[in-house]
Amino acid sequence: MEYFIHILVIAGIYIILTMSLNLIVGYTGLPALGHAAFSCIGAYTSAILALRLGLSPWIGILAGIFLAVITGLISSFPALRLKGDYLALATLGFNVIVYGIAKNWVSLTRGPMGLPGIPSFSIFGFSITETWKYLILVLFFDIISFIFLWRITSSPFGRLLKGIREDEKAIQILGVNTVKYKVVVFMVGAGFAGLSGVLYAHYITFIDPSSFTVMESITILLMVIFGGMANLYGSIIGAISLVVLPEVLRFLGLPSSVAAPLRQMIYGLLLVILMLKRPQGILGEYRFR
Repeated sequence: MEYFIHILVIAGIYIILTMSLNLIVGYTGLPALGHAAFSCIGAYTSAILALRLGLSPWIGILAGIFLAVITGLISSFPALRLKGDYLALATLGFNVIVYGIAKNWVSLTRGPMGLPGIPSFSIFGFSITETWKYLILVLFFDIISFIFLWRITSSPFGRLLKGIREDEKAIQILGVNTVKYKVVVFMVGAGFAGLSGVLYAHYITFIDPSSFTVMESITILLMVIFGGMANLYGSIIGAISLVVLPEVLRFLGLPSSVAAPLRQMIYGLLLVILMLKRPQGILGEYRFR
């Protein structure tokens, strides 16, 4: 039972990541491949503040989100000039840069050795160390994130995002500053990714750069595509499915040297099938042209 709850906690963290990336990729149509970088920034910010300065993880959430938003602002600049594959490569490069900093700035991040002993959240002096308690905390942030993103996507702001996705030039002719909307979308998506990184760091209590690689960004994108682009409910389905389903391999008794590559093969097979049969995903409303 403890293991099952642990999987739900991880799925809940990925739900926030997937919904926030869907805002960028699905609703706005910007092919971003560096979402794990914002999660990395949030995780390391909160962990370092807790370990070096003794600050509460609740303050770490605010700091992690803030720094991720600022980084999202910086990373949005390529989106103002690049489109399509070029934008995807630029965001991919951004992920590589953040990963490289986390791995090589040893004096701050301890590099490949990681940061152990990250403290857990506490409320009124009671530490949230039990897995089921942390699940409640993650579900709380899942609900808050869903409501916030749903309000955005169902508002006139969200309709403008879809307009940018479908025909940006037509929206510009109407006098809309599409640059501003792209920047805001990157900042909001980065902020929620930073939140997920903070939740991950204080749950696992150990982080290292290997958790925030380019492959992690691609996995998050796969969750968005699998569940459905431009659909928040699809993001929930995609995150839960691709976190829970591969865990079935553990019950087959396969060695880790076989199970890990097999998991990647399953991801690839699912992606190929989706692209052939339903490119917009299970509940998707949009597909890349």
